Amino acid sequence: MCHRIQISNFEIANDRPFALFAGPCVIEGEDFTLQVATQIRDIAARVGIPFVFKSSFDKANRTSVDGFRGPGLDEGLRILQRVKDEVGVPIITDVHTPEQAVPVAEVADILQTPAFLCRQTDFITEVAKAGKPVNIKKGQFLAPWDMPHVLEKAKSTGNNDIMLCDRGTSFGYNNLVSDFRSLMVMAETGAPVVYDVTHSVQQPGGLGGATGGNREYVPGLSRAAVAMGVAAVFMEVHPNPDQAKSDGPNSLALADLEGLLTTLKQLDRVVKKQ
Repeated sequence: MCHRIQISNFEIANDRPFALFAGPCVIEGEDFTLQVATQIRDIAARVGIPFVFKSSFDKANRTSVDGFRGPGLDEGLRILQRVKDEVGVPIITDVHTPEQAVPVAEVADILQTPAFLCRQTDFITEVAKAGKPVNIKKGQFLAPWDMPHVLEKAKSTGNNDIMLCDRGTSFGYNNLVSDFRSLMVMAETGAPVVYDVTHSVQQPGGLGGATGGNREYVPGLSRAAVAMGVAAVFMEVHPNPDQAKSDGPNSLALADLEGLLTTLKQLDRVVKKQ
């Protein structure tokens, strides 16, 4: 049975029309963030897709110590609150430490846990205890049939609003591949399944001091995921990916978003017979 999670005025579930989690990888500035959130909101509204804005206040897992991390917790949450209030969209953002869970939950509608931390029991339970829906990213190193144990940890807190997210699987060094069986395996738990398409085309550490990526594969992989019947598609979107301060090589250009979403919506209707 599919568990349904209420966010704003829509439901996230494997048997409902898919939702979009999208935005720049990291908060690059207040005005910039508000502008991009507004543009994505308008595109999603034209296509008719539920939208949750995503951007990180801190990128705690950059390849190099010199990598841009973002404005930090306090300033980042202030900006995300402005997005929520003024753009009028729900928010999803990453939590990196157990101590961040409660303050982030005061702003965000969905808390997200980094893939590298999916096996950290105390971290997962503290984030779930904050009482908001949680999107748990499957580690690149983990089999999809291991994720029910992670789900059980989160739900042991009494929070049943847990999503499971695939973001690619390690394939040798500096490379990820997508095994679309993972989406089906995780869906067997009943939890809403999210496909993180832009992180799935990363080349971790592939540029030496930074992560590379192959954004040209984003449209094809996102079409495949929607054809599998996912609850949500996660993608990093930037007006100028080549100038992005984080994850530019694997980010979708904002100009390409509306056309892709139009195709994805058509696929979703066929698959779910809406």
